[in-house]
Amino acid sequence: MAASFLVFLGACPVLQSAGLSGVQKHESRHEIDRLEDQWRDAIMKANTTQMDKLLADDYLAITASGTLQTKDQALATLRAGRMRFTTLDISDRKVRFYGTTALVTSLAVVQGSTGDGEISGNYRYTRVYVRDSQGSWKIVSFEASRIREPGERPEHK
Repeated sequence: MAASFLVFLGACPVLQSAGLSGVQKHESRHEIDRLEDQWRDAIMKANTTQMDKLLADDYLAITASGTLQTKDQALATLRAGRMRFTTLDISDRKVRFYGTTALVTSLAVVQGSTGDGEISGNYRYTRVYVRDSQGSWKIVSFEASRIREPGERPEHK
């Protein structure tokens, strides 16, 4: 399942949040940007300790192949080395806030490998953060879609 690597996979920011001041929006945006950078660093280095801290216990991802993956499954895949990235370039990040929820969308240019072989391509993804009762942002959801080139047909198995 070559697309399962995206389970771990955000120009101007759009910030919307009821009740947050401009300063609070700016600080929250800075914090989400920092967490996105930590996520990228953790994935590139296969740092499961850092990834464990970023993901909520009830985290659920929808991979580019449409499969579901829990936090435990995502960490096991990373820990076993079944996913390695040589390139993970993130651009076009947009962050929107809805109360204690942050929605991040980005473009990811990916090269690497999974247990199924080499992977490469452009993907759009959405990552959802929720601020927990201790005030920490945790990733609760993720979904990725491969961007197909004009005329490219989806793979059917």
